[in-house]
Amino acid sequence: MLAFDTQNFGEGGVTRPHAEMLKALWESAGVSAEIIPTPKKDNVHLVARIKGTTAAPPLLLLGHSDVVPVERDKWSVDPFAGVVKNGEIYGRGSLDMKGANAAFITALLRHLKEGGKFDRDIIVLTDCDEEAGQYGSRWLAEHHWNKIDAGMVLTEGGWFLAQKDRTTPMLITVTRQDKVYFNLDLVADGTATHSSKPNPDSAIAKLSRAVTALDTWLAPVTLTPVTREYFSALAKATRDAPFKRALELLLSARSQHARERAAALVVKRSSYPWLHRALLRTTHAFVIEDAGYKENVIPSAATVRINCRGVPGGQRPRDFLAGVRERLAGRDVTVKLVGNPGESEEAALKRLDETFAKPPSSIDSPLYAAIGDAARRTYPGAVFAPALFEAGTSLAPWTSRGVPGYGVYPYVLDNDQLVTMHGTDERISVAALQQGTEFMYRLFDRFRAR
Repeated sequence: MLAFDTQNFGEGGVTRPHAEMLKALWESAGVSAEIIPTPKKDNVHLVARIKGTTAAPPLLLLGHSDVVPVERDKWSVDPFAGVVKNGEIYGRGSLDMKGANAAFITALLRHLKEGGKFDRDIIVLTDCDEEAGQYGSRWLAEHHWNKIDAGMVLTEGGWFLAQKDRTTPMLITVTRQDKVYFNLDLVADGTATHSSKPNPDSAIAKLSRAVTALDTWLAPVTLTPVTREYFSALAKATRDAPFKRALELLLSARSQHARERAAALVVKRSSYPWLHRALLRTTHAFVIEDAGYKENVIPSAATVRINCRGVPGGQRPRDFLAGVRERLAGRDVTVKLVGNPGESEEAALKRLDETFAKPPSSIDSPLYAAIGDAARRTYPGAVFAPALFEAGTSLAPWTSRGVPGYGVYPYVLDNDQLVTMHGTDERISVAALQQGTEFMYRLFDRFRAR
């Protein structure tokens, strides 16, 4: 999988060769598989269906084939060669999410090789345009829902975390809910002129000051039932006494001031600080900057895009937007909510309010029970818990129809590995992937026909 360059630069990738490889693999195991083309050339979905013994609602496995682009000159190895170095597999997508796809598929093929049958159809959807593009799972659901209609869905999401020694499994999580995704633009206007005559009315300088002011600002900490349960499980799981105490302070805080202080201590003590910072509040990240077009022209405008992720049930996106505007008041910049084409700000906020209000997937389902059972059997010394996914998935077409959807990255990672997702030298350990595949095998065993 890693050998296929499926980079998505914003309008989909070339996923057909990858899909053709998987189609041949499925068919060699006696499983029917279909490539579904999209209007974009060579950007395709693949749907494989393992027939079950009953008419029970199918289980669907959702794994995307596209990956984010790489900065090749920053990598220590070829990002599309699947290099194994020091017991780790390097490659774009090794975490997100070809590693998970490999574990899903390998585990299913092992059951089939043993002659196993399942008590329901199992659909394996390898989708495109998850990272970006208009022909992803929403498009597929609009045009081919009958091929992906299911009773429950498993995709990427929950992290398997290690103790402070970086190897001992500590916390096995399954995500029931994604953070809410939205973008803001900061726009500064200035006076355009020849670069030989700098003037105080610089759009770039205004924008830089605004970025600096916002960089040090944090949205308020919020604990929802989902995140409170997660941090409670983490406090139970960790063997690190100072970290455990910080978590207990967070969970017992009675005022916002105490909550903020405890949250800062949690992040400081955590072996996964970036992850836990993201689960505590709405986050904002500066992702794209645009200013100028010629080196001898002072530009009249400068813009930076901010990607935001809100905690469902916590601070509403509209309140976060108001907080950003208050923070930047008097700095001569405009804060714009990025909506859909032709959408007003209020319409976009109402749409986000609806997403924000959606409840997490129920823990009362055969799939959730199977995940928990596999976690306890594969990682007996670890604590199993539901969680919030700090990023986003392709689950919306199912969850919007009331179908429960969950997420796992089925391998134990240390923080150095986790933060390579979408970054440089993305990698996973061979041993963790092998154990993660065993986890998936045990999960699917709950659906074997007896």
